[in-house]
Amino acid sequence: MLKICVLDGQGGGIGGAVIKSLKDAFGETVTIIALGTNAIATAQMLKARANKGASGENAIVRTVAGCDIIIGPVSIVLAHSMMGEVTPRMAEAVAASGAKKILLPLSQENVEIVGMPRLSLPRLVEILLADHLRSLESGVCSL
Repeated sequence: MLKICVLDGQGGGIGGAVIKSLKDAFGETVTIIALGTNAIATAQMLKARANKGASGENAIVRTVAGCDIIIGPVSIVLAHSMMGEVTPRMAEAVAASGAKKILLPLSQENVEIVGMPRLSLPRLVEILLADHLRSLESGVCSL
């Protein structure tokens, strides 16, 4: 079964919205692992029906090494982002993982992605499902 890690921090709102949409679209055909930079973010993502959840640096570093897809805001690859919650070790582990990374262009950091229009979270989640994960519906996913 495909393992999808959803990473988020602070309040877990982005991760929760992503997980809810993934569960609505794919049900139990995928395993969704909520990885929070803190316990509050993880709890929020578990409420959205993630299959498993864990918090903190070591859990994130160990888990992203063995998943198929990583989804989260662009901040998850920026050391010291999310008000310092993303440690350099976390950002490095995400970037070094062999998993396909699907990053949402949302950031509270002083970072802009050239060529990306500013879209709302619900619209970004729609695009995530339609353009990046639609192959999961047919059971064929090209990673």
